[in-house]
Amino acid sequence: MATFVHLTPAAHTARIRRGGIRAQGREEWRGVFMFPVLPSYTLTHQWLRELSRRPGPRQLVAVHLKLADSESVRVGRYNDREPVMTTAADAVRRIAALEDARGWEVFLPRAVAAREVRGIRAVRQVNGWRYFPNAHGVTPCTCFGCRVRGEYGSQRLRRRRPHPYDGPPPPPRVLLARLDAAEERGDTAALREALNWYGMRRRGPLPRLAGLARHPDPAVRTALVEAVAYWSTPGVLDLLRELADDPHPDVREAVADALEALADDDEPEAPADDEPEA
Repeated sequence: MATFVHLTPAAHTARIRRGGIRAQGREEWRGVFMFPVLPSYTLTHQWLRELSRRPGPRQLVAVHLKLADSESVRVGRYNDREPVMTTAADAVRRIAALEDARGWEVFLPRAVAAREVRGIRAVRQVNGWRYFPNAHGVTPCTCFGCRVRGEYGSQRLRRRRPHPYDGPPPPPRVLLARLDAAEERGDTAALREALNWYGMRRRGPLPRLAGLARHPDPAVRTALVEAVAYWSTPGVLDLLRELADDPHPDVREAVADALEALADDDEPEAPADDEPEA
């Protein structure tokens, strides 16, 4: 049996004990990311500081799980375009043999059943690297995909080093004009681009955007969910619940991910076990 660790918010502890670890992501990348349990505590839990930068609960726990040696997984470094498809036992062997295993990960293309979870442990919250291995001394990236809202010093860093591609979001009147023009032309790509900009805001004109919930293109409806999911505008939750019954699976998955993230923000953290369960 191959042993791995999966890092997740402590608020998920009770749910994982009941039903295991849910698969995350979409299409071929829907599953669970994990890392082999190695003799080095620091290396085993290396992803903790980077994962804690994401929005939502930041207190993480380590979920220990065992898989059959023959279980199919993918293994590679975080920036590999085509990670190797292999067995769980071979993935452990490959990573253990590396001179520097920082940034490596294993992907299981399915959910983890509750019977495969062997214990949930508290873990030191200062372990690991941030951004990427050897990032210390490298100029941080300020693009929207890399930066974390509310992170200490992030606003000052963006003012000092504005990103040449993202820049500040367009003013509301400009975005509304783009939406109107894109709808008039039937340009779905322009609609998705405008919704992407709206996703960078904390609030927005929800009544104006709500009509896109009935747009014929599921990619537009998915972009709508991703744009409004974290808004503080009243009515967002009602719109997400309406789209939860969308006929297209991508839209339903986007809604499920958004509702789960919102539930995690409201759920109190559960204590982790001191030792793994047998």
